Amino acid sequence: MKIEVELETMLAAKHMTLTELSEAVGLTMANLSILKTGKAKAIRFSTLAKICAVLDCQPGDLLRFRP
Repeated sequence: MKIEVELETMLAAKHMTLTELSEAVGLTMANLSILKTGKAKAIRFSTLAKICAVLDCQPGDLLRFRP
């Protein structure tokens, strides 16, 4: 079982690059890359909220549970 981050899918849907998201939310490219590649072990609610605000989405649009 694992939680997958669908960041790449959301970026494509919003026609946004990781660089643009990084600048908009104030996070480093390295941290966003960790999320995008699925290597993150955790995410702060404040970070999730910033990403959702910029991408105009809900947390459930970014996170998927895979049994």
